[in-house]
Amino acid sequence: MDPLDSYSRTVSSVAAAVAPHVASLRIGSGAGSAVVFADDGLLLTNAHVVGAVHDGVAAFTDGTESRFDVVGRDPLSDLAVLRARGATPTAVILGDADELVVGQLVVAVGNPLGLAGSVTAGVVSGLGRSLPVRAGRAVRVIEDVIQTDAALNPGNSGGALADASAKVIGINTAVAGVGLGMAVPVNATTRRIIGALLAEGRVRRGYLGLVGMPAPLPAPVAERTGQSSGLRLVEVIPGSPADRAGLHTGDLVLSAGRKPVTDAQGIQRQLFSEAIGTTLPITVLRNGAMVDVITVPTELVAT
Repeated sequence: MDPLDSYSRTVSSVAAAVAPHVASLRIGSGAGSAVVFADDGLLLTNAHVVGAVHDGVAAFTDGTESRFDVVGRDPLSDLAVLRARGATPTAVILGDADELVVGQLVVAVGNPLGLAGSVTAGVVSGLGRSLPVRAGRAVRVIEDVIQTDAALNPGNSGGALADASAKVIGINTAVAGVGLGMAVPVNATTRRIIGALLAEGRVRRGYLGLVGMPAPLPAPVAERTGQSSGLRLVEVIPGSPADRAGLHTGDLVLSAGRKPVTDAQGIQRQLFSEAIGTTLPITVLRNGAMVDVITVPTELVAT
């Protein structure tokens, strides 16, 4: 008789498929995890894991070790790309976090507390979260983060969050509290960030200074616009381009650049280098009326 139930079989299958492709990173006195995402030795991890260092050592569960160089890092998304100097396992299969639903099974694989190849499982607890992070005196917000109750501990950062088919749909980024973990989603925006890091070592980003959460639209507005949700602004950073343009906390964003906005990605995907210094019209619902606001994103500069 098979001693494993369906849930256990799924988790163990995902663990067996993903764990060999997740590295334990040794970076000076720090540690973390990384995921092989391309067969030519490219790894994906968190920007905060590598910090300001330029190289380190990646170790895999089969005993393989390789020194790596940091190709580029993007603090806004908390992503960094590494290139191994030696052989690595083959790449994981990347999925699409935009297809996730709340309650879906996910499996986290990483190296918490230096324990290589550790596996925890849970569910997607929330989608479209915002995660404030501090870099020196600057406070940034990582948008559209996946919230999970899969147990995460120091060292898990940079590791894989996989779905039941063993596709990696997130990069674990932080422990926000007891029973609360966060992961950067793997989606079209992530792939664009990776491409920029490979090409230039950094991502030039437009900056508005908004923090938002998905929210349903009132029925009459939904019928008029043809969309069921928008982005509720929960914070507008004082002195930011959004603040100067006249956006307010509580505004419900309907569109940006004349394109529908239903979550944070609806704005973030428009804030790459070509948006810097150009006008970006944003339509919001405010006190029951539609209001057009003209914003001009500035370049996000690390301080």
